[in-house]
Amino acid sequence: MSHKQIRNIAIIAHVDHGKTTMVDQLLRQSGTFAEHEKVVDTVMDNNAIEKERGITILAKNCAVSWEGTHINIVDTPGHADFGGEVERALSMVDGVVLLIDAQEGPMPQTRFVTKKALALGLKPIVVVNKVDKPGANPDKVVNAAFDLFDKLGATDEQLDFPVVYASGINGWSSLEEGPPNEQWGPDMSALFNTILKHVPAQKGDPAAPLQLQISALDFSTFVGRIGVGRISQGTIKPMMDVVVMEGPDGKAIKGRINQVLTFQGLERVQATEAGPGEIVLINGIADIGIGVTITDPTNPAPLPMLKVDEPTLTMNFCVNTSPLAGREGKYVTSRQIWDRLQKELQHNVALRVKETDEEGIFEVMGRGELHLTILLENMRREGYELAVSKPRVVYKDVDGVRHEPIELVTADIEEQHQGGVMQALGERKGELVNMEPDGRGRVRLEYRIPARGLIGFTNEFLNLTRGSGLISNIFDSYEPHKGDIGGRKNGVLISMDDGEIFTYALGKLDDRGRMFVKANDPVYEGMIVGIHSRDNDLVVNATRTKQLTNFRVSGKEDAIKITPPIECTLEYGVEFIEDDELVEITPKSIRLRKRYLKESERKRAGR
Repeated sequence: MSHKQIRNIAIIAHVDHGKTTMVDQLLRQSGTFAEHEKVVDTVMDNNAIEKERGITILAKNCAVSWEGTHINIVDTPGHADFGGEVERALSMVDGVVLLIDAQEGPMPQTRFVTKKALALGLKPIVVVNKVDKPGANPDKVVNAAFDLFDKLGATDEQLDFPVVYASGINGWSSLEEGPPNEQWGPDMSALFNTILKHVPAQKGDPAAPLQLQISALDFSTFVGRIGVGRISQGTIKPMMDVVVMEGPDGKAIKGRINQVLTFQGLERVQATEAGPGEIVLINGIADIGIGVTITDPTNPAPLPMLKVDEPTLTMNFCVNTSPLAGREGKYVTSRQIWDRLQKELQHNVALRVKETDEEGIFEVMGRGELHLTILLENMRREGYELAVSKPRVVYKDVDGVRHEPIELVTADIEEQHQGGVMQALGERKGELVNMEPDGRGRVRLEYRIPARGLIGFTNEFLNLTRGSGLISNIFDSYEPHKGDIGGRKNGVLISMDDGEIFTYALGKLDDRGRMFVKANDPVYEGMIVGIHSRDNDLVVNATRTKQLTNFRVSGKEDAIKITPPIECTLEYGVEFIEDDELVEITPKSIRLRKRYLKESERKRAGR
């Protein structure tokens, strides 16, 4: 099997630049799918949250065959929050395909993954996608890509990159630009041929001692843990004795391979042996982890462990202690939450979890708000019930000076909203780095801003731009602490009693602010029921009912008019709360509450 022609590539793209559609087309045109198997939804994003949000969260593998060469394709996430996925994916490949929207050009998330790829010495192939869009400008995009590579410290060889023009949704690619409103090429063959020409083949020796580094983990109820990785050298076979090593100086554990599987399209097929360059799945070893090397017991050749960027945000995950606890969730105890977090650590390498001094409270660190809220969303769908605190940034001490993480933010907005957005970012200690109008009424702003300043900014940004703005951010570096940043401008309305909300009470509270609750919702003392129209917190009676008497009033009674409540999503709740508040998360509800439910306790804590 060692004579097999193999190419391993990763596809990098910003969110919504058409990466998953492109992979679908490569699978179809290589004959992996028959014509009748055309599926409506995308093949690669098969996780429920990925389908709902239209983003890639987990790095995935598939394989296609083109002119006798086996091409392994690794789909990488576009979000920096899932950087742990990106670093592992890049360790398995020999080249990267950078997919860029012909209208938007390179975006910050692309920059993050590209920086990692260039640092590893991988040679990029630039694919300008969506060239048939009305606002496409391929030449400008190619120049912007060159400038980006240059800024990121690319070598001369990396700067001499091939360019392929494509329309992923229509399934064609071309090496030459053509006239607008026409198809420039017959099919995807131009992209396939560029991959075969520019991505180096594996040079490992099949007769050398085995060297397979595990880059991803999977789990099956039949065979247990499954390790996914690329063979650097040697040959692997089922029922072979191996040793698992954690880097050159780490501990070594003996084991035996049960099955060896390779990718064929989206399927996994059993193999009798696999050689250098192949991406394989192995099972049978219980203690397998990410970054370990599977090697020969008689002549071990371990590779260094994979390095992953440190987390920048931390949140407290606590047991739900509200009066409504345990009504909707299946798993509510601290032990169950701890076990679930330990299970997540097995494959989510960028996550850190530790116990705190307080009973039932765990500190969870991740790469960003999205990274942590996706974990919470998965947990609530599995039936977990818990409460979480406001996210905090992870500080570092450098030579006795406190440093904080700085993010690079790109906002793409309409010119009429520019003033408001710049003012809001300025208040959050943002520094303007670059500003360029596109000549068609939109402007792109680039800022460097403390990560603290971005917590809770998404909702404000959507309001400032009337929903027409696009914003993305990426971790840049650690810098000395920038000083205090103002918090939320409004106070909250807090329920003074347990019970059920009545329309009558909502009518009385309507002029006090916007509500989070609707009639017949259960409430309890200390629960946040709305946003106060002023900057202080106000305790209100949300369970008040109308006094019933036998008097009739002349004239029709005023109908109660109520403003519709704000829908409280998980992301909104996490961004909205302050340090003394929690988000209560259950499989069916998201509620906001004060950390101390009784007013006397809140006063004591505030002294």
